[in-house]
Amino acid sequence: MTESRTTALAEGIIAIAAAQGDLDTVTEELQTLGDAVSAEDQLRSTLSDAKLPAERRAQIVEDLLGDKASSTTVALASMLVSVGRGSELPEIAAEVGRVVAAGKGAVVAEARSAVPLTEEQVGRLADALSSKLGRTVTVRNVVDESVVGGVVTQIGDEVIDGTIRTRLNQLREAF
Repeated sequence: MTESRTTALAEGIIAIAAAQGDLDTVTEELQTLGDAVSAEDQLRSTLSDAKLPAERRAQIVEDLLGDKASSTTVALASMLVSVGRGSELPEIAAEVGRVVAAGKGAVVAEARSAVPLTEEQVGRLADALSSKLGRTVTVRNVVDESVVGGVVTQIGDEVIDGTIRTRLNQLREAF
């Protein structure tokens, strides 16, 4: 999907969620759904399977989210899947998060770690990044079992790799 189409869809979602008074909730719930779709290949392929009727794909989303998400999120996610954008949910959700954060004068940092970070760790990371960048940073923790100890943080195009693997490689190269 082109970046402009992703941005256009994100802006439409934001407008609808804001009109419903549900912007922060929808943003968070779409991120969670996007993470699930990204992590589960079978879910991603099912939601993007053109052989399945659109109504069936939408029903899968509705069943998956059930009462765990707001009605606005369920409706928007079902609509995206119905129009053939199921495989693009992670990218669309990420763009919604970026646009909403930018509207608040903040940036979103994605922190990948093997285990979930505590609220305190997320807060400390957000504070450190905020002081480094001179603007508000919202940290979104993504559990990625391929990360070996530590955290890989990405803000836009910048990657800060604080994993044990990287530190060991740096030591190896130094000697």
